[in-house]
Amino acid sequence: MNVLQRIQHAVRTEQYELSVHAFEEAEDDEFLIVDIEHALLNGKIAKKYTHDPKGTRYTVRGPALDDRLMIVVCRFCERTGLLILTVFRDFED
Repeated sequence: MNVLQRIQHAVRTEQYELSVHAFEEAEDDEFLIVDIEHALLNGKIAKKYTHDPKGTRYTVRGPALDDRLMIVVCRFCERTGLLILTVFRDFED
């Protein structure tokens, strides 16, 4: 299973958690949890950050339910499976 498939599996099996920061940022851009899930299930990995001491972070670029592009930054962790660190609107169309 590749990284994107692991992320999508965590979403499908609800083995993920949003950080407080991600929740606040999603609210600021008027994204719902279902938008975040949709972006992760239908997006692609745009970047991979390997030099983070807390673990590799992945930036997934994908569409919200209303087709606005969004960025979801996440990492795998033992406690929840997948931790969503931040979410924001992608204006680079």
